[in-house]
Amino acid sequence: MKAVVLAAGEGTRLAPLTATRPKPLVPVGGRTLVEHVLDACAPHVDGFVVVVGYRGGQVREALGDEFAGNEIEYVEQAEQRGTAHAVGRARGRIEDRFLVLNGDVVFDEAVVASLAGAEGHAVATMPVENPSAYGVVSVDDGELTGLVEKPDDPPTNLANLGLYAFDPSVFDAIDEVPESERGEYEITDAVESLRQEGESVSVVEHEGEWLDVGRPWEVLTATERLLDGLSPRVEGEVEAGATLDGPVVVEEGARVRDGAYVEGPVVVQSGADVGPNAYVRGATVLGENVRVGNAVEVKNSVLLDGATVGHLSYVGDSVLGADVNFGAGTKVANLRHDDENVGVRVKGETVDTGRRKFGVVCGDGVKTGINTSLNAGVKLDADSWTSPGEVVLSDSEDNA
Repeated sequence: MKAVVLAAGEGTRLAPLTATRPKPLVPVGGRTLVEHVLDACAPHVDGFVVVVGYRGGQVREALGDEFAGNEIEYVEQAEQRGTAHAVGRARGRIEDRFLVLNGDVVFDEAVVASLAGAEGHAVATMPVENPSAYGVVSVDDGELTGLVEKPDDPPTNLANLGLYAFDPSVFDAIDEVPESERGEYEITDAVESLRQEGESVSVVEHEGEWLDVGRPWEVLTATERLLDGLSPRVEGEVEAGATLDGPVVVEEGARVRDGAYVEGPVVVQSGADVGPNAYVRGATVLGENVRVGNAVEVKNSVLLDGATVGHLSYVGDSVLGADVNFGAGTKVANLRHDDENVGVRVKGETVDTGRRKFGVVCGDGVKTGINTSLNAGVKLDADSWTSPGEVVLSDSEDNA
């Protein structure tokens, strides 16, 4: 059995992180989203077909030709024309029953095992609190009886997780899928076509982990979940005056200097350098070659490879892209005075993050001048910068 992994999308709602990388390569919990997907699948498949598109060369370079001993083949979706169109690109690489999985969600191995063990076509679902935000599945005696996208009046609370198992006959159904209202070809329409043609589509109800990492604050949510239960491990250098408290991982080549206090769950990846006299607390991942300097506090944040917070700064509940450089005294606000949830602009609209505490999102290469203040919920575009003493209350635009 092979797994077709959909990794062609840009992920515009995750901007500015996706201005310089495809969504499946956004890291959560210390590894990219697509690596988590392949990890969950690896025990149950004998090969991968990865569908690439936006910045597809980066995906190929990151994953290579095999993963966990399983060969990876690549097919290209040059235009992002929907999930059915993406799955259809794998035709010719598939001979038997196969899995289909989005390359940008976090889930545990149990749902893959259930799909692999089902018969014929199968759809994974789970109960959710707000089903109207998802595709909603109706089921009778384990069989799918209906599938409707984001209904105002959901018939059930079972959300379609976007994880499937198919017999090769699905490719014939894909050929008949009409263009949707948003101009794409949807795999859910192919599933409905299979059902209407009399083919059985079973429903696998999942009770474990599943999270669609579609918006910047969900990078933190996914990281928090993935670091829950982290096992401590020290392979790098921890100086005598440093303190590690709780589940902390210090990878080979990383360094924690004298006077630093690291309170887990925290992952300090290879080449990262913490301290002296820094305070890092969970759930935090410091990527490769990150620098956290003197009198810096980093709390519940993800710093991508090469980011630097040199000294006298505070970073809370934030995501900093690769090679970000915060000038001395840069402070991040992460809490509203009215105690309401922090809002973030996503595709032109302010969206409630559902988080009482949320800081900033910086694209790759952002630079701040000394004593910059960044308001809660602010996003800074890749390669943008601030002047010394600047107070930033709204998102940057056009790399100003």
